Order: sequence, then structure tokens, then C-alpha cells
Amino acid sequence: MNYDVAIIGGGPAGSTVGTLLRKYNPSLNCLILERETFPREHVGESQLPRIGQILDEMGVWEKVEAANFPIKIGATYRWGASPKLWDFEFLPADKFVDEERPAALVGQRRLTAFQVDRAVYDKILLDHAASMGCEVREGTGVKAIESSGDEVTALVLADGERVTARHYVDASGGAGILRRSLNVEVDIPSSLQNIAFWDYWENAEWAVHIGVGGTKVQVLSLGYGWIWFIPLGPTRTSIGLIVPAEYYKKSGLTPEEVYHRAIQEEPRVRSLIENATPEGEVRRTRDWSFVAKQMVGPNWFLAGESCGFADPILAAGMTLAHVGAQEVAYTILELDRGEHDPEWLRSRYEEAQSKRIRQHVRFADFWYSANGQFTELKEFCASLASEEGLELSADAAFLWLGTGGFLNDKFATAGLGEYSLGAVKGVAELLTQTPATWQINRYNEFQMNLVGATEEEFPMFVQGRIVKQRGYARAGKCLPYAGMCKLVIACLARERRMDRIFEYARASLQRTPGVDDTRAALAEFATTLEALLTEGWVKGKVDKKAPFLSFGRAVGTEGPIKYNESSAEVAR
Repeated sequence: MNYDVAIIGGGPAGSTVGTLLRKYNPSLNCLILERETFPREHVGESQLPRIGQILDEMGVWEKVEAANFPIKIGATYRWGASPKLWDFEFLPADKFVDEERPAALVGQRRLTAFQVDRAVYDKILLDHAASMGCEVREGTGVKAIESSGDEVTALVLADGERVTARHYVDASGGAGILRRSLNVEVDIPSSLQNIAFWDYWENAEWAVHIGVGGTKVQVLSLGYGWIWFIPLGPTRTSIGLIVPAEYYKKSGLTPEEVYHRAIQEEPRVRSLIENATPEGEVRRTRDWSFVAKQMVGPNWFLAGESCGFADPILAAGMTLAHVGAQEVAYTILELDRGEHDPEWLRSRYEEAQSKRIRQHVRFADFWYSANGQFTELKEFCASLASEEGLELSADAAFLWLGTGGFLNDKFATAGLGEYSLGAVKGVAELLTQTPATWQINRYNEFQMNLVGATEEEFPMFVQGRIVKQRGYARAGKCLPYAGMCKLVIACLARERRMDRIFEYARASLQRTPGVDDTRAALAEFATTLEALLTEGWVKGKVDKKAPFLSFGRAVGTEGPIKYNESSAEVAR
């Protein structure tokens, strides 16, 4: 059985690869091999906004939206030293406008995400891949990988059938079928080792109702772990517990006993499930963060969780899967076109995906290190701070988190992983209980600093094509000459005084097609300037005769972080 592309795994990563390959090159013969028969349960239900754009590109947004999954506006946390509840919002709840569903991916929906029942969601995606022309074979496991050196030569199925292809993709999740067969080593960048327990509940109350279908997930820390509460539909809710593996081992309790004891100890969750019924099957899995040391080979790719895993506190799993899978599809398409250096294509994918996973692992480590309530993690927290020189001040945490670069790999915003720069600073400030400063407030003159930088080419992903974009590299960090970075460079080439820089930026943005909110765009401009200043691409000076501009935590916007006194009450 000869194919152009053979994909192991029919989850979100595998379906995304197959769908995009067929969309941009319908002549490709793509096979998706899925061990299970859908629908099937799977953990990891909470998404981030970036997924919506990929679903839209896949042509499956309307199908997912029609499933009526809850709209994720953000999350309510009880975390850190304070017992208060606080909200992390993609879109301020009071700005969410009621609209009929299903709705298009426009306006506010581009800023929100879904909370999905994976049994339903994954089947929608896999069926869509089949409708795009992929050959989908469910209930078909891969028994063995045949290889010669670092090159895959065939897949051997459970029934003994051999499948050959020009390209192979391992989207088999944590099983890492191809990765393990090729003996690809993994790096474990965190000493944090947790285990997850979860069950599904019928008729739990939502903690908060926002407009039509909108809500927030709940993330609530205990003295030894934390609980997630994720509505998946009008009546079904995922409730899970994360604890250190060592804590579970020492407890001497069964998974069911650990899980239900924690549920009863958490008053907010206990009140929400007062009239609810659990399905009665407590699942468990370990969630130890890791990153594969090799993600590409001569004719194969790792995609999704086979590449690596980051702690679920940031809900990054599915986003990493979709984003990485999108780039695998684009890379295969370009390899077939033969217009770019194959090694450049492969290395750029591996570098980008490894960086994303490591950023989320690092960010998650900081969340845990800043939470003194985790008595079982005190030793880990102390070790983390000591090894990294982290003084748990907002500024020190921010700089530590930014190792590897604050500039988004898609060049859309300045941030960390999938989180904006303002959000990262806000979290650092809240968890450390110390003010975070904006470096751009210290200066009123700026100029570019490209000393020691070399010109490089970075990939831009546009409608099935990878376009080379000029930029600069220095000390492992990149400065792409694109998006908002390009505007900052242009402004600093013309002006040095801060007030004049922002006036020039405002005028430029007002003339830019597609910029509907100049104020929001200027806030993004400010965060990009902050990132460039922090990473040394820009130098700041003080002119005592020139005016200063002042930016708050969210650089002129309402900000994604706030205490929410009202959320202490359960919405009935």
C-alpha cells in the first residue's frame, strides 16, 4: 500500500495534517491510521484562541461551532499566596456581546476559544479529514516501524499489512509510536512530576454564565495539588485533579479515594456538583513534561504530543498540537515543491516547535514555583528558584521566562508561547505580589541596536506556502522584519523621541488595511517595543528636555488579569 503521506494517529494533530495537505494539494494520497474507533474519550478539553484560526483554515470551523461547545472567555483561578479568586480573560466578560450560534469566526470570536468534549470534537475533525479526501482507517493499530538508519521504510499494521509512503507523520500522542521505535531521546526540562485523575459529571452547575454559551474554566489550588472544572456542554463537565506523583504514592489511597476526597475538600467545586452525578470511572495519567530531542528525519515528522508535553495548567496541549501540525503540513507541501532547502525547512519546524513547548514548560514551572500553597512542592520550588537564580519578583520572573525570546514565532504579537506580553507581566505581578515594571517607561528616546546580529531568513506561513522573511539573529534570539516588528524598525529609523515615535506609529496604523482598532494596535506596538528593548534589539536613552509617555501593566488596554470578588459566589 503506497501513499504520499502516512499519518499515525487520528487526533487533532493527525486530522490537521491530513486536512491541510489535501486542501492545498488535492492530488496527495494521504492515509490516517487510528488505533481506536471514534468517538472515544480523551482528556485535554480546554483550548486557546489561536486554534480558531487553524480550524477556519481547515474549513471545519462551522462544523465545530455547530456542535455548540461552550465558548471559553478565560479562566478563574485561585492560585498563589492569595486566597482570592482572579480572572485571566481573553476578552473581558462585560465586552462579550450576545449573538446567535452558530456564529462566524469574526470579531469577538477570534479572541475566544472552545471547551470541547474530545469524543465529539476529535470525531468532527477526523470525519472532516475524510471528507477532504484522506483515507481514514479506524481500529487500525501500527504494530511496528521498519527503518533503515534514520529513514522510515514502512509501517507494519496489526494485521501484518505493510504500508509505505514518501512521508511519515507520528501524531500518535503520548504513545509516540514512531518516536519510540526510532529511539529518539527526550529531554525532561522540569523536575515537576505530576499525575492527573479525572471523571465526567452530568448536570453540574456552571460557575459563571456569560452571554450565549460563554463561560470560564475554574482552576483552583489545594494544599497539595489543583482541580480543573471545565464545562464541555450544557450538561457535561470535566473535573480533574492534578497532584505530585510522590504525593499520590505516599497517600496509600486509590485513585478514586484521592480524587473524591479532593472534590469534597474544595468548597467551590463541591457547591457546583451538589445536584450532579459522576460517570463513575476515574481515569488517570501522568503528565510529566518532556521535549523530543529530534522531531524530524529524512522522511518523517513528529507532530502533536509525540513532540513533547507541557503541564496542563496553561491549557496549551491542543494549541501546540494544532499549530505544530499546521507547520508539518506546510513543510511537507514545500518539500514536494522543491523550492526551498529541505534542511532549512526541517530545522525551522523543529526549532519552532521545541521552543514553543519549552516556553510553556518554563511558564508552568513558574506558576507552580510561585504557589506557596503546594506544600508537597516546596522543595521543588526552592530548587527551581535556586538553580535559575529566580528571586520571585515580577521583573526577575519576567526576564527568566523570556529566556529564548519574547517575540512570537508567528510574528503576530510579542509574548511567551500563546500568551501576550501584557498577560505574562500581569501573571508575574499577581503571583509574586510585587509590581511589574515596563522598561519603556524608563526612557523617552529609542534607537535600534543590531551590533553583532546576522541576517537570516525566517518562515512565514501563508495559504499553504512557506515564504522566506528577512530578519536578524543574535544569541539565539530572532528579530523578524515583519508584522509589528517591521513597524517598530521603521518608526525608529525615522524618529527617536518616544512621543514622536508613537505619533508616527499611530498615523501608520490608521493607514494600514485591516486595522480596525488603532488603540489596540498601538498597545501591541508598545508591547513589541518592550520586547525589543528587553532583548537588546533596541537601546533606550533619557532626554531631560523631552516628554515621557507612561504605560501600565496592560500598556493602555484593560488587561487580561483582574481580581474578581463577585466570582467568589457560585452563579445559580
